[in-house]
Amino acid sequence: MADFGIKRFGGYVPRLRIDRSLIADAHRWMAPNLRGQAKGARAFASWDEDAVTMAVEAGRDCFNGRPSDAIEAVYLASTSLPYADLQHAALVASALDLPTAIASNDAGYSQRAGTSGLLQALKVGEEALFIASDAPVAKPASTQELSYGAGAAAFLLGTGDDVVARLLGAASVTAPFVDHFRAARERYDYFWEERWVRDEGYAKLAPQAIAQALSKAGIAENDLTHFVMPSLQRGAADAVAKKIGFAGKPADGLAECVGYAGTAHALLMLAHVLETATAGDRILLVGFGQGADALVFEVTAAIGNAQPRNGVSGAIANGIATDSYLRMLSFYDGIDLEWGMRSEKVAKTALTEQYRSGSQIDALIAGKCGTCATIQFPRLEYCVNPDCNAPASQFEDYSLVDEPSQVFTYTADWLSFHPAPPLYVGFVQFDNGARILMEVVDVGPDGLEVGTPLKLTYRIKERDRARGFNRYFWKAAPAGVVGA
Repeated sequence: MADFGIKRFGGYVPRLRIDRSLIADAHRWMAPNLRGQAKGARAFASWDEDAVTMAVEAGRDCFNGRPSDAIEAVYLASTSLPYADLQHAALVASALDLPTAIASNDAGYSQRAGTSGLLQALKVGEEALFIASDAPVAKPASTQELSYGAGAAAFLLGTGDDVVARLLGAASVTAPFVDHFRAARERYDYFWEERWVRDEGYAKLAPQAIAQALSKAGIAENDLTHFVMPSLQRGAADAVAKKIGFAGKPADGLAECVGYAGTAHALLMLAHVLETATAGDRILLVGFGQGADALVFEVTAAIGNAQPRNGVSGAIANGIATDSYLRMLSFYDGIDLEWGMRSEKVAKTALTEQYRSGSQIDALIAGKCGTCATIQFPRLEYCVNPDCNAPASQFEDYSLVDEPSQVFTYTADWLSFHPAPPLYVGFVQFDNGARILMEVVDVGPDGLEVGTPLKLTYRIKERDRARGFNRYFWKAAPAGVVGA
């Protein structure tokens, strides 16, 4: 176990933000007490983001343009996955263009699924990609609506000299402790009384797991550098840290700028801590939910070579402030708006064609002509260069997802149905010569201009509300202030 651990890490937070005071103001007529908790801003997922799309983005951030060919498994943990019977890890693996000869698995049903899943993946001891991704949904006017956020974190696990965080020891405590629950057919969680959860749950179960983990790691509380424990309850992490004798300050809970990202939050905090950790640091990661997990990592000298593309800090810096609470409510299906007749179009996906073209669509794999090097998407039977026309048998695969690009043309369409009007669509010009008509999302108040740098992002292309099926594809987005 000592030579195995985290080799790379990454994170993702949706770009949309809303100031909590706007949410509180909307409910002031019936819940004026919310104003007291309306500090900072929270992230929220756009209509075309879910746990699958965020997982893909976190995985890309973790790879940082260097996908591993040695991955043997991909794991995905979440409590907000869109399907009850369809493996989401397979969708993520395909979008990341991972080999088909890998294992895959989904985990969920507890806020502890992120840390428990990571621990189990570490125990297996094979190179794997582990992702936790969550966008919990709260009832309007609840305290959770202010506290929740969304996000994902990804970790490449393996062995070798490039391990940046070795697992020193770990332990779990399992107990039928119900702090909250969501019935199978219900939309919102039901929460129990906070003081009881804090005093009987966090304060008793977490220290048990921590004591066992520290014993297995062979270190004491004073040897810890970072204490990472998420909680919806303010002060819960501080109370547990104090109880176990941790002398430092617990890690930033990201409450002021992201919000609580459910199952993903512990790992999102871990990825954030690793961005600034140095060799020799010892990190205690705690997950809570029907018991507790405690994992102790030691940071190695390889940490300087494993920084993510943007990281959690970059995702936070790329936030776009919004000023409409109803917009967030609509994106979370909390309000039934009249969208007009144009919204009644059939959105059924031909699953046969989706599978046959999956190698191109899922990972945006274009064809590069072996004769004239022209790049085209989609791949046609012959090269589109009129002076070439070489057959497709001479094409080679060419991924466009990380290629530099900019706006070539665009329009903002207010007539077509779009869940986040206006619909920005136009030609995306890649530096390699490829040009694709694409939707542009996450357009901030500055709008678009010809030449605006873009990056590609994996999103829901269309929702088939009649059958409950999401069709995923790539879209373009302004590159933002960090990364490209």
